[in-house]
Amino acid sequence: MGHSHDHHHGSSNKSALKWAFFLVSGFMIVEVIGGILTNSLALLSDAGHMLSDAAALGLSYAAITFGQRAASSKKTYGYKRFEILAAFINGITLIAISAYIFFEAYQRLINPPEVASTGMLIISTIGLIVNIAAAFILMKGDKDENLNVRSAFLHVLGDLLGSVGAILAALLILFFGWGAADTIASILVALLIMISGYRVTKDSIHILMEGVPSNIDAEKVKEKLLSVAEIQNVHDLHIWSITSDFPAISCHLVVKEGEDNQSVLAKAKKLLHDEFELHHVTIQIEKEGAAECETCN
Repeated sequence: MGHSHDHHHGSSNKSALKWAFFLVSGFMIVEVIGGILTNSLALLSDAGHMLSDAAALGLSYAAITFGQRAASSKKTYGYKRFEILAAFINGITLIAISAYIFFEAYQRLINPPEVASTGMLIISTIGLIVNIAAAFILMKGDKDENLNVRSAFLHVLGDLLGSVGAILAALLILFFGWGAADTIASILVALLIMISGYRVTKDSIHILMEGVPSNIDAEKVKEKLLSVAEIQNVHDLHIWSITSDFPAISCHLVVKEGEDNQSVLAKAKKLLHDEFELHHVTIQIEKEGAAECETCN
């Protein structure tokens, strides 16, 4: 049942990423040309972000494709963690793009250029529609549980906000002649991009460092295991994620003398499954009074 569920999510995520990639890549070319012709930094920064979107979506699609490959004797977990590497690269890319936009915006504040506001308005409006469509497609994927899809979604969301900023800037230039609006809009978008990039990078590093998943409290897991009457002690408890939606746990359980190991093992696995949705469980049973390692509590 679980395998079927994972396969369904994997297929929907692949499809969402594929269609979003084609949509974003197609419009990116239009926005690059439009940004150059109108001399708009807001459009060019949005185009640069769309370029990273296209790369991010393509990378995310490749990550899920690789992640579905079977495990082997050399890669016993398969290629699932490739998705986290993709999310990490996406996050770093977002931060780098925002830093470049800040630099370019500073240059333009010193020497404000002329901006063709009408052309900028038309292109940014089309861009908004394209980004809404791409975001809607990605929302059909498993963005809340899959960090890789979420990082791609945040790329597109940043672009969507970039298009809104460009539209507002174009209107301010068109009706009030406020040329600085283009630069200010690009700075605001860069801030949003940097925040998104930081969050995705932080989450992916946490997984790569095999940190405890944010939705699981290690102390509560230990308390629940100790609430089983037959279990005397819990040590060498490790909880981590193989990928964003694949948590795992391993631990040693010290069982009271005379208790049936298999019965205790079944109880512990059921508890971890029902209470914490931990399916990938590795438990070593030890008898009470047996020599324990230095890390035991």
